Amino acid sequence: MLFSIIMEKNNYKNFMQIAIDEAEKSSKRGEVPVGAVTVHDNKIIAKSGNMMVKYSNPLMHAEMIVLQKSSEIFLNMGLSVRYEKLDLFVTLEPCPMCAHAISLCRINNLYYGADDPKGGGVKYGSKVFEHHTCHHKPTIFSGIYKDESKILLQRFFKNLRNTKV
Repeated sequence: MLFSIIMEKNNYKNFMQIAIDEAEKSSKRGEVPVGAVTVHDNKIIAKSGNMMVKYSNPLMHAEMIVLQKSSEIFLNMGLSVRYEKLDLFVTLEPCPMCAHAISLCRINNLYYGADDPKGGGVKYGSKVFEHHTCHHKPTIFSGIYKDESKILLQRFFKNLRNTKV
């Protein structure tokens, strides 16, 4: 019951759809289709898809980009991203790097779509938020539009395999 109240209040479906749209844009650029959106008081602060290929930088995950943009926006307002109770919507379970960044930014609520058994850092893999050294654990909601997110990823990797010589 509490989950549905929080979700309705946060317009989670709209924000996750925007993350999916960002993932689709990433796919069209030849990037792994992952999209992310930061939200504060039901307003979008930043949105992006992966940009690792574009910048030839393996750190340019969608989550890292929106966290960086959000930090800059709040800094310009004289605020700290760490104290603004941001929500993060992402189409795929964050990897360990992104999960740790989420902890450092003190993201209030993490909403994600598809699980990532190979590279995840939340439910799978290193389970960053479960470590005693983790300073902050967001409230986590998973499985939101998971099928849509999963299909985007499967289609991308199928096309990638079919185009390799």
